Amino acid sequence: MKRQTIFRAAFAVGALAIVVVGWRISQGDPEGRMLSGYIEGEAIYLAAPASGTVEAIYAREGDRIEAGGQTFLIDPGVQQAQERGANAAVEAARARADDLRKGQREQELDVFDAELASAEAQLREAETSYARIEPLVRRGIYAPARLDQERAARDTARAQVEAVRRRRGVAALGAREDALRAADQQIVEAEGGLSEAEVRLRNLSPRAPTEARVEEIFYRQGEFAPANQPIMALLPENQIKLRFFVPERDLARYRPGAIVRFSCDSCGAPGTARITWISPRPEFTPPIIYSQGSRDRLVFMIEAAPDHPRTLQPGLPVDVERLGGSR
Repeated sequence: MKRQTIFRAAFAVGALAIVVVGWRISQGDPEGRMLSGYIEGEAIYLAAPASGTVEAIYAREGDRIEAGGQTFLIDPGVQQAQERGANAAVEAARARADDLRKGQREQELDVFDAELASAEAQLREAETSYARIEPLVRRGIYAPARLDQERAARDTARAQVEAVRRRRGVAALGAREDALRAADQQIVEAEGGLSEAEVRLRNLSPRAPTEARVEEIFYRQGEFAPANQPIMALLPENQIKLRFFVPERDLARYRPGAIVRFSCDSCGAPGTARITWISPRPEFTPPIIYSQGSRDRLVFMIEAAPDHPRTLQPGLPVDVERLGGSR
């Protein structure tokens, strides 16, 4: 409902400006020295990407806001919770990666150390037994098979010691390289989610992109605003321009960059503006009609940037002096 009201008001203002300009063109000034036009402003419409209650409005209509200044704030409760969740996900991913790089805990390594000590004790016992039996076998007290048994027991004990040492070394190394790369990618993914949550939170209170005047506020504090619905309109000075109309026969005198002088009822002293754009198409009269009478009514719209736009009010009619003298 508010948006329809805004569009109707804008249409009415535009229609009124066109009627005034058309009347002034038809009437003309007695000496033919003035061209008719009006002041136009192109507003910047600020909205939030998420629905919510308008928690604060930091400016009033007519106030000036510096570039980067606060404009409004949508209730950030949901986005703040999402940011906290994303931050926790980042911390969890980093903790997993650190844990994989550290290897097993000291208590777990102590278990391997105990197993190694036991295996080394069994090896010493096997070597001692082998050293005792070997000379007895040579002297014929024991059969050679007994020595083979002692040798096998010794070799088994040696292998057991080596196996426990290797398991202990692997436990201290940490995870494999591919597992570490996967953990690092999970950190990057979690950080991306955190950055997205931070952006959504910032967008609930957009900053003014440039110095501007608050033209209109569509939602007040406490009202519920739908997502992507304009909440505030800003009018930067560099978006205020003159639009005036030049007859077809005089169009050749006007070029982008040329300076024109203008005046209006509430603008104070006459001002100057630099032409920035010339319409390639005529207004009011269809271009296919080229009778001598209709050629006088062919006009082209020209836009010009005023040197001092701060005091100019969009919608006001203006008189622009002709270039090159009167007709």
